[in-house]
Amino acid sequence: MAKESSFDIVSTVDLQEVDNAFQQARKELAQRYDLKDSGATVAFDKAKRTLTVHAPSDFVAGQVIDVIASKLVRRSIDLTAVTWGEPVASAGQSITRTASIVEGIDKDTAGRINRDIKAQKFKAKVQIEGDHLRVSSPSRDVLQDVIAFVKGNDYGQPLQFTNYR
Repeated sequence: MAKESSFDIVSTVDLQEVDNAFQQARKELAQRYDLKDSGATVAFDKAKRTLTVHAPSDFVAGQVIDVIASKLVRRSIDLTAVTWGEPVASAGQSITRTASIVEGIDKDTAGRINRDIKAQKFKAKVQIEGDHLRVSSPSRDVLQDVIAFVKGNDYGQPLQFTNYR
């Protein structure tokens, strides 16, 4: 009997690259003529995995978020890994927007991926193991088909395929 091959479906974000993008965005805010004296600030909390933007108006906050997004893209961070919350009114006329960085696959998304793979009737087993999924099959071709299928669907967060054996 053939040995089973497997791979893991994970969702990870390199927090060091997010920190580098944050530092670049902060420098650009200090130098850009239209944002320099606007009073907009940006903060990054590595432990909580959150980005926070304080701005005098919703328009300025949108510009700051665009700057952050451009730096994240340049650092190869998928923007679906960052979910921005609604604007919250702060002191005076200013607003605050907070973004959380999504890491790991939650139970609902893992179940949806599992159901989608089983609905395609691939000859593969899917196991949900905490915040990642393990897909195994005797045929590597089936595993390649599963990877192509999952890449073709949108699950609202970036997915990586690791430990292919």
